[in-house]
Amino acid sequence: MDETVRQHKFTLDESEMPTQWYNLVPDLPSPPPPALHPGTLQPAGPEDFAPLFPMDLILQEVSMERFIDIPGAVLDVYRQWRPSPLFRAHRLEKALDTPAHIYYKYEGVSPAGSHKPNTAVPQAYYNAKAGIKKLTTETGAGQWGTALAFACALFGLEAEVWQVAASYDSKPFRRLMIETFGGTIHRSPSELTESGRAILAADPNSPGSLGIAISEAVEVAAQDPEIRYALGSVLNHVLMHQTIIGEEAILQMQKAGEPAPDVIVGCTSGGSNFAGLSFPFLREKLAGNMNPIIRAVEPTSCPSLTRGVYAYDFGDTAGLTPLMKMHTLGHDFIPDPIHAGGLRYHGMAPLISHIYELGLIEAIDVPQTECFAAGLQFARTEGIVPAPEPTHALAAAIREANKAKESGEETVILTALCGHGHFDLAAYESYMAGTMLDEAISDERFAAGLATIPSVG
Repeated sequence: MDETVRQHKFTLDESEMPTQWYNLVPDLPSPPPPALHPGTLQPAGPEDFAPLFPMDLILQEVSMERFIDIPGAVLDVYRQWRPSPLFRAHRLEKALDTPAHIYYKYEGVSPAGSHKPNTAVPQAYYNAKAGIKKLTTETGAGQWGTALAFACALFGLEAEVWQVAASYDSKPFRRLMIETFGGTIHRSPSELTESGRAILAADPNSPGSLGIAISEAVEVAAQDPEIRYALGSVLNHVLMHQTIIGEEAILQMQKAGEPAPDVIVGCTSGGSNFAGLSFPFLREKLAGNMNPIIRAVEPTSCPSLTRGVYAYDFGDTAGLTPLMKMHTLGHDFIPDPIHAGGLRYHGMAPLISHIYELGLIEAIDVPQTECFAAGLQFARTEGIVPAPEPTHALAAAIREANKAKESGEETVILTALCGHGHFDLAAYESYMAGTMLDEAISDERFAAGLATIPSVG
């Protein structure tokens, strides 16, 4: 019996919590391509985003300031759970018999059980400040919808959520949590919107997708001046709000006695969790202060970085959003109903797509059975049941740890455990029962989605 007592978690006092978000764009060797108006194909201006977002968020979206102060009212809410802990995965390391040092930044301590309140709270704050009465949004697995319902309750706003049908059906307790926080939730595609009705007319059994749910939420918001839309990922300001994760992690790694990680891995779809952890470290890498490998990990069934194309495409299925230059599988592509509902998005954040094109990050895709095997091993060693989404990063971290075992190197691995899986136990049941499948998606099916990408000369 090992009687060694080790330090497992590295914490910061509330007084040490960062008070600014970090904007990566000014530090890049070239700026990302602008969003385009779908009608004129000219760069979209503030007036094009005004029906959906308050001006404060629009200005953050296009800002060239490296750091933006976090408002006091937002900091006060953050302090309910932030700074979040950084853990050393000693027991996972022992189970793997690896010399690697594995660290994970745990965001499941938030009221919503994920990293999503890091942007939901400021988005609700800025909309309330602008006099908005209601926010609409989409949600996949339900973490984002839960976070926005929580944030809206704090700032006196209504929240109306369209949840992807596959997740709405399989995760009823997420729906109940959204309603507990005061939100209204619909199964998407729904009969409430023109875009939803069009999808159902074509396929009454549609499992839905994040792109479809975005279309429904955007359609409702654009028709009422007292309603705005809130997005849980993809856009620059959303990714920037999440950088408090990485800013804290830099300070905590120093407390752990690790100058810098050798490898950073994060699950990636819209990109907010990955960006939140990695962007502050990428800043330090660009400045020559460290040199970590930064790797995005996406599901094999929805691999926009590894099998998509870099092109202008709509952020939603119905084509209601501006065109964004991103890695995409085509806005009509509907992923298989995998258990990681938060990763079922046809595109990738334009900023992450841009830094991937610049060669600043790597990307891999991982099948869901390998991910759940990693999630189960993590739960049985570290005592936290991870949400399906971060199991992708855990699988990649275990791959790195096994490489370290072969080489004998003490590789320092950092990942973000972006949420717990307490409402995802049916997915674990499927894996443990042996009924979970890895869907093989043919080139022909990908080609059908890619064929829908608009031509932008």
